[in-house]
Order: sequence, then C-alpha cells, then structure tokens
Amino acid sequence: MTTQNLFHKVWDRHVVRQLPSGQDQLFIGLHLIHEVTSPQAFEMLRERGLTVPFPNRTIATVDHIIPTDDQARPFADTLAEEMMAAIEANCREFGITLMDLADDRQGVVHVVGPEQGLTQPGMTIACGDSHTSTHGAFGAIAFGIGTSQVAHVLATQTLALERPKVRRVEVTGERLPGVYAKDVILHVIRQLGVKGGIGHAYEYAGSTFDSMTMEERMTVCNMSIEGGARCGYVNPDETTVEYLRGRPFAPEGAAFEKAADWWLSLATDDDATFDDHVSYLASDIEPTVTWGINPGQSVGIGEALPVVSSLDANDGAAAAEAFEYMGLDEGQPIRGTKIDVAFVGSCTNGRIEDLREAAEIARGRKVASGVKALIVPGSQQVRKQAMEEGLHEVFEAAGFQWRGAGCSMCLAMNPDKLQGREVCASSSNRNFKGRQGSPTGRTLLMSPAMVAAAAIAGEVTDVREMLEPAAV
Repeated sequence: MTTQNLFHKVWDRHVVRQLPSGQDQLFIGLHLIHEVTSPQAFEMLRERGLTVPFPNRTIATVDHIIPTDDQARPFADTLAEEMMAAIEANCREFGITLMDLADDRQGVVHVVGPEQGLTQPGMTIACGDSHTSTHGAFGAIAFGIGTSQVAHVLATQTLALERPKVRRVEVTGERLPGVYAKDVILHVIRQLGVKGGIGHAYEYAGSTFDSMTMEERMTVCNMSIEGGARCGYVNPDETTVEYLRGRPFAPEGAAFEKAADWWLSLATDDDATFDDHVSYLASDIEPTVTWGINPGQSVGIGEALPVVSSLDANDGAAAAEAFEYMGLDEGQPIRGTKIDVAFVGSCTNGRIEDLREAAEIARGRKVASGVKALIVPGSQQVRKQAMEEGLHEVFEAAGFQWRGAGCSMCLAMNPDKLQGREVCASSSNRNFKGRQGSPTGRTLLMSPAMVAAAAIAGEVTDVREMLEPAAV
C-alpha cells in the first residue's frame, strides 16, 4: 500500500482531471470571499452571463475596509462604502451567504472560517487573500488566489493549479517562557528565507506544533505565505477534533464522530516521504522582532542587528535597503527601539488567545506616554468573548483603545493608518514599505504579548521581564 503525506491525500481526492497544460483541475470545497477582491470577480461573471452553480460553497464576510471605531453607514470613505454596497448586492443577486456588520458572525475572513466550523480537515479552501494559508492549521489545503481566479471558482468551483512540492518543517521541544507561536514562525522564516518556500507546501510537524492550540497553529500557518510557500498545514489530531466539536457548521452527533475518524485518517503516514525536510529546536527560539522590510529580517530580542558586510551579496543588499528605510544602524540592539504605535489584531493574531496574552501583560500597567495603542478583535465573536472575560476593561484601564472587529492597521485599507515616519509594534504579518498606510511608516512584527510590552515600555523590550503580574 502506498504511503502518503496529508497534502497528497487531500490533493488527490480533489483532482477532477489533469489538464493538457500539466496542471490539475482541482475542486474547491470551500470558497471564502470579502469586499475587496470580489467586486471585479462578480462583474466578470455578469460580462459572460455566468451564474454561481454552488452558492452554498461560498461564504462572504466584510473585513478589509471596515472602520473599527465608527461603523455607522454610510462610511466616511466613499470607496469603502462602494465596496460594501457591492458585496451586499452581489451576494443577494447570486444567493451567497453574507456575514455583514449586522451579523454577529462577521469578522476577519480567516478568523470567521475556523470559529464557525466552516474550515475542516481534508478540505480544499480558496480565498482572494494571501493569508488563506491560515486554514491549513486544520489539515486543509488552503491558498490565496487572485481576482480572476475568484471569478473562476465562483463560476466552476474549480481551479487549474500545479501540484507543489512538500517540505516537512519540524520543530521539537518545549518553548521557553515568553516564546509564542508568532516567534516560532518568525524563526522559521528567518532560517529558510522569504523565498525559501517557493514551489512548496509546508507541513509543520514535531512536538512543538503538536503541543500548540488550534489558534497557535493558525498563527503559524497564516505566515506560511511570508516564507514563500504556497500553503502550510498541520496534521489533524484530537486537538483539531475538539476545537471543531459543537461549531455551527460542523457535523453533529454520530455524523461528527464519523467525520472525526476520517479527519484523523488523513494525517501523514509514518513512513511517508517529502521533497525536503528541515528541523529546528524550540529551545533555540527567543522572543523575536523584525527589524527590516520583509518578515525574514528578524532577530531575537537579545540579539543585535546584522552587519551588512557579514551577509552574502543578496542578503547584504536587502539589509542595506532595509537599514536605510528603517533608520536603524548595523549592529545595534533591537531592544530599546522607540515606538509610536502598538497594534494587536489581524488574521495572524486577532483571536481570543492573542488578546489574553496581551491582556496578561497590560493588566495593572499603563501605556507609555505618546504611544497610540489599539486592540482590534478578529471577529465580533472574539470581541464578545473578550468582553465577557473583562479583557476590554484591562485594556482600557491600561490606555489601549478597544475597537470593533476588522483588519484594521494590518494593511490600512481603512481609517487605521500610520502617519509619516511612525514606528509600529504590530502583531500582524507584513512589514513591507508602506504596508500600514504611510509610505514612510515603519513596522516591527512581534507577538501580541511583545506588542503589549512595547506599548507599556514605549520601546521594544523583552516581554519575559513583564510576565510576572504588575502591582495594581
């Protein structure tokens, strides 16, 4: 009997046929859409007189352009209002379920899918957003697509794709105190590079990932794309099953138990082979911060920034560009870098566990003078749960702004933007030039706990020194 890894098991089950191009026509089990990349796709359907034959396999929400403070309609931003009106009209016309602001299920698309139980092991999932890789945490094959591909999925429920190679990324051992899932994935990207995963799917394996919660696994898989991978996944296990139990779109009763058995059977076989295999030790990872203009340019909190002359030609050129843009010096410590803004949120780190981590640091402390600090829940359900736990009171007492659900300052397609040369400690996924709304703004990626610590200190600091509760 042939042994397989999960990726090949799931891919093979969804191949409709092989195309003359050599690509596979892949059936897409779940299609997620939002207000930014869908309007043009629906127009493509109208231009060709096409329908959506499987509207029950597409779910829509709104997140990218949604204001997180004043959400009254019409929005002050006329383009944002046009996008909202378009997705409302399109979903009505084509019979697609829309989780809008009036729906308590609304939120960031990659938070909503898992928390509603839409995301399940063994699925193929596509969305017009690069961080669709998040859903791989459940043992699904999930990838971002472009607008023309969104139209193709709407019209045919399939995509033409080349099968990528599969790399096993193994991390073993217990994480040290103050080291979170965000630190683990930033470490992996630093080691393999932002182009290291091109042409590959990443299977995250080893005792470190096995011990993670589902929300931690989602953080890891979310940033697979930042390492150049097409997607990333974790094998389903009992943690996966228990997370899905009782979710609105999950099976119920005997059907759930039957599904759970199938989900577990999809896990990579013990003697399955991979195209590549890398291994790391969790004990080598410390709280990690990006210093440059891509997620691979990072250091541990105890490290100094690199010296350009010590790097190879390609990395050296990239580092020189980053130093010039960021206004940092070679060899300086990352610790002590002043910040202006702190942002906890995004599809990477806007879930309830992320907010709890940040609240643990914020409790009994105050945001430093001159720092603007935002807490943006990833969904209305996350916001509701956080308020039931009193986390909003912790944040507000500390001087953080408590916002509504949305993408917010992750990509600044909404009112939450950096101004000028501001430096932002961010729990999001990208530190590209201009990513947070200002063409000269600067972003330092780190875990939610590290963001909270930076907000309080007014500079990048070691969260481990704040893990003991402060005196109230």
